[in-house]
This record gives sequence, structure tokens and C-alpha cells, in this order.
Amino acid sequence: MTGFSITRDFGSILAHDNPPQPAVAEDDKTILRRSLLALRSGIASEQRTQYDQSIGRQVADWWRTHPVSVLGVYWPIRHEPDLHAAYAALAAAGVQLALPVVTVPDAPLQFAAWAPGAPLVKDAFGVSIPAGAIVPLQPQALLIPCVGFTAAGIRLGYGGGYYDRTLAAAARPLAVGIAYSCTKADFAAAAHDVAMDAICTENGIQ
Repeated sequence: MTGFSITRDFGSILAHDNPPQPAVAEDDKTILRRSLLALRSGIASEQRTQYDQSIGRQVADWWRTHPVSVLGVYWPIRHEPDLHAAYAALAAAGVQLALPVVTVPDAPLQFAAWAPGAPLVKDAFGVSIPAGAIVPLQPQALLIPCVGFTAAGIRLGYGGGYYDRTLAAAARPLAVGIAYSCTKADFAAAAHDVAMDAICTENGIQ
């Protein structure tokens, strides 16, 4: 683990000072998404490592006040924040982790039990999922990677709608968006958008 444990007192949360990106209409979200992905991929490696460690601390801090026993996490793709150290600390604290699995196209995500270090395989979409038999779980909270986010907690994803459908289900888990602060933007919420309960960036929790 890199530099923190689940019981550490993380102190005060810093306010972030990155100005939001300009407002865009619904039709321009594809352009905004492309711009934010480029911005995210352009973060320097050393800076990214520092950001990831800070976001991991924010996640641990959030968990200390919301001690769920089953937490849905994600395996990072496309330069998403890498929270492996936080996952290890959470698992060591007794949290059961679960990774998202697409079992039916255009349906809500399912979540499969996973522990740090356990083997993974690629699914049909190239996403890492637990190897072997899937043990389904119902997380009480989800860590959800964001391409972008608004001050109101609306998430911009990749456009597939999987998390939107998952959060629209009757038994809605807590939703914690994970993002770099530079991807804060101003865009209109669609009818299907569900606001995150919190968003963790390297600068704190909103």
C-alpha cells in the first residue's frame, strides 16, 4: 500500500480551485467528452500518481463516515484514477469489494465479488472482470469513474448508460463519483441522469 491506511486521520478537505469548463448543450456532450478524455490523458505520470494517492485518501475518508460492508469498485481504463492502494486498504479493513460485470447488454450492471490480487480476465468489451465463477453481490455503495462532472454532482460517462441504468434500479446504492478536478465541467443534465451522492477528486469531496 502506498502511504496511507484506512484508520488514518486525513485532516481537512481542500477546496479545489480549477475553474469549470464552459457550459455545453446535450448535443455537444460528445465533443466535451472527447475534450475531457484528452485532458485526463494529458496529466503527467508523476502528477497522476500524486492525484491517485490523494483520491484514494478521500475515498478512505468517505468510507470512514459511510462504513458500508460491500463496495462496488472499478478496474481503471483510459487513464481513470487508479485506486488499487485504496482497494487494498479497504479490503484489509474488512470491506468486501465487487467489480462490475455486463451480463446482459443495455441492462443494469451486475457486481461480482473480488479481492485485490485475485485473477482477472477480459470480457467481450475488453474490461477486466473476476476470473472463474461469478459470485454476485449487491453493493451498498459504488465508486463510479467520471469522464466529467458538474458542481451539482451530475456525472458524464462514456455514453453507454450502464451506470445510469444501475442507479435507476429500485434498490439504489450510494454513488460516489471518482474524477480529477480538472474535468469539472458545466453541462445540462439529461432526464436519465442521477446525481452522485458525493464526488471525490484529488482536492477533496463535494
